[in-house]
Amino acid sequence: MPSPPHIPELPELELVLRRSARARRFSLRVSRADGRVALTIPKGASEREALAFARSQAEWLRRTLGGIAPARVLRFGETVPFEGRELLLEPATLRAPRLEGDRLLAPNDPEKLGLRIETFFKHAARLRLHQASADYAAMLDRPIARITLRDTRSRWGSCSHTGALSYSWRLIMAPPDVLDYVAAHEVAHLVEMNHSSAFWAQVARLRPSFKAERAWLKREGSRLHAIRFRD
Repeated sequence: MPSPPHIPELPELELVLRRSARARRFSLRVSRADGRVALTIPKGASEREALAFARSQAEWLRRTLGGIAPARVLRFGETVPFEGRELLLEPATLRAPRLEGDRLLAPNDPEKLGLRIETFFKHAARLRLHQASADYAAMLDRPIARITLRDTRSRWGSCSHTGALSYSWRLIMAPPDVLDYVAAHEVAHLVEMNHSSAFWAQVARLRPSFKAERAWLKREGSRLHAIRFRD
């Protein structure tokens, strides 16, 4: 199997090549979730030309990747964000994780720590997002078909034409106001299935402070995605 393509200026960076019949030009996309870099190649263009384009963007890539939080796996003795607070992970003699002040206690089994904390976070996220969504939907007098939680990388939430909402459970790590903004954003799509000025008016009606909360998510979101609950 051939090795992933690289550019000399960033030897540790592995490029993901994507050929597209619709693309008109070369383009680079950096995932703020995990730092992966996709290089889109138009039909008829060569890989050599594509890599030359990537090299020309090396400084931009370096700056962009420098703003993405490095991945880290949960360990006892370290902290993890929960509802905007940094909680210290401590081992304890108990059967399931439990909050105690600024500590998050978990059974003393390092190999299962990530899975147990993930389960704890998912449960808390489900409760908070269901409640926030229901509250905002009531304000707009719109029904919600269903709510699902996933570990999405490209978006924090979505709304289908059938009224089904989907969220990233990692929102439970963000400050409560930020989680509420995402819930308001997706519920607003029950009225406006677009991002027009009318849509943002609905968001502002539900969350007058949404601009600051949206900015926090853009600035800090990669840090939440960088946390690995399993090796």
